[in-house]
Amino acid sequence: MPPRTRAPSKRESPRPFLKWAGGKRELLPEILKDLPKGRLDLYIEPFLGGGAVFCELARLGRIGRAILGDRNPELVDTWRAVQAQPEALHAAFGQWGTTEAEYYEVRGLDPAALSPLDRAARVLYLNRRGFNGLYRLNKSGGFNVPYGRYATPPRLDLDNLMAVHRALQGVELIQGDFDAVLERVEPGATVYCDPPYWPTSATANFNFYDGLVFGPGEQGRLAETFRGLAGRGAWGLLSNSDVLATRALYKGLKFRAVLCRRQINSKVDARGPVSELLVRTGG
Repeated sequence: MPPRTRAPSKRESPRPFLKWAGGKRELLPEILKDLPKGRLDLYIEPFLGGGAVFCELARLGRIGRAILGDRNPELVDTWRAVQAQPEALHAAFGQWGTTEAEYYEVRGLDPAALSPLDRAARVLYLNRRGFNGLYRLNKSGGFNVPYGRYATPPRLDLDNLMAVHRALQGVELIQGDFDAVLERVEPGATVYCDPPYWPTSATANFNFYDGLVFGPGEQGRLAETFRGLAGRGAWGLLSNSDVLATRALYKGLKFRAVLCRRQINSKVDARGPVSELLVRTGG
């Protein structure tokens, strides 16, 4: 009889270490339904963000190789710091205080003037001390989220950083546009795309995530690349807003609408379930 596989303990199980707009923790059960079953020999994710899908697949022991990417350089720096030196990152995070004045002092630091480790620690600090965990840049590239008033400021879990660190060993992290990541697709690869969502209203915009444009042109370019995955022998899953524009972009592919509760909206009464699309190239 083969030995039983021991379920990982909480200490060993990687979980997202960032609260990220558009994060997929709420949608994980639906995403897992639509991903191929069993072990994924090569998993590629070009819009990494908070990494909820990667962490869950790693927790389940379902990833062989992985290539993860994002166009946000500070975000990728943070993932690389967790991959290379989680304990030093945790220590660097603790160098700043929790008061409102100290928050704005850290917010005002020039990331380019910091070491890669301190730059990553600043991202984690602002994520935990800023309002509602938002990451938002203005047109000049400056972080502009106000101070968050928490009764107990969220701490940085070293055990979880270590678990994510272990999951990231052997993983390739790429900073760049999604095309740069998807160039690495091989036959048999599994790709999950979670781009900045198409706005659901006229007042929404494409700059919520990182201050960079991801407008109709980028959405169309992604749709074209995504449609081409099957011809390259790869399997793809993509999430986006459930609006007429995205249904038109992915017409002819398999997609379904799912409800997801969004907790990061600044208006509490706007955090109810919203409809999102999951689009597949196969299966």
